[in-house]
Amino acid sequence: MLELDNVTVRFGALAAVDGVSLRIAADDVLGLVGPNGAGKTTLFNAISGLVRPAAGSIRLDGKDIGRIPLFRRARLGLGRTFQIPQPLHQLTVRENLVVAQRFGTGRVDETRIAEVLDFTGLAGKAGRDAATGLALTELKALEVAKALATNPRLLLLDEVLAGLETTAKRHFMGMLRDLHARFGVGIVIIEHDIETIGDLCRRVAVLDAGRLIADGTPDAVFRDPAVMRSYLGTGAAHA
Repeated sequence: MLELDNVTVRFGALAAVDGVSLRIAADDVLGLVGPNGAGKTTLFNAISGLVRPAAGSIRLDGKDIGRIPLFRRARLGLGRTFQIPQPLHQLTVRENLVVAQRFGTGRVDETRIAEVLDFTGLAGKAGRDAATGLALTELKALEVAKALATNPRLLLLDEVLAGLETTAKRHFMGMLRDLHARFGVGIVIIEHDIETIGDLCRRVAVLDAGRLIADGTPDAVFRDPAVMRSYLGTGAAHA
């Protein structure tokens, strides 16, 4: 589905992402992990179109998407959330989904919006001001709902579980499992909690200093000496 070949992103002389090659299938639930500053969010930004790689290619279903605008990537099936929730101010929860859906599909599907609101537990909050009327867990759910409203085939989730207490995190993990099964959406999730990644993901890829240093099952990856050194803080880190 998604193919990254030698993707490199530079900020001046700094290679924030350094020659990353990765294959992500439609049915993958992939955890993307690594130390702070390893290049995880930058890689998401390159895939979704917020930054342009200096080298390499990004293909979706064989189509090179590396130079097309964000909305066209969304309409090809890429959905994205952000670590810090970004509700559209002065709009209701439902209106946030409408705007996201217009951006990602070019139209409004009321049935899909109702389904997504119900699935994410936001149906009862649909008329609330999205910026001021939601708790943190609900804001995180809104991030997922906005992306899901665009009918994605692959979701890039940037630390969507960060800041949640244990019970809320478990509930959210259950929702993500259900999302994958019910909507047939592939998932790539950035997350620092290794136990969470091991529970949620069938596959893990590790970045360190912008480079891909491991890719495999959670058990195999977290026993890899290079990964252990990285998490012990011996690896250099890039922004």
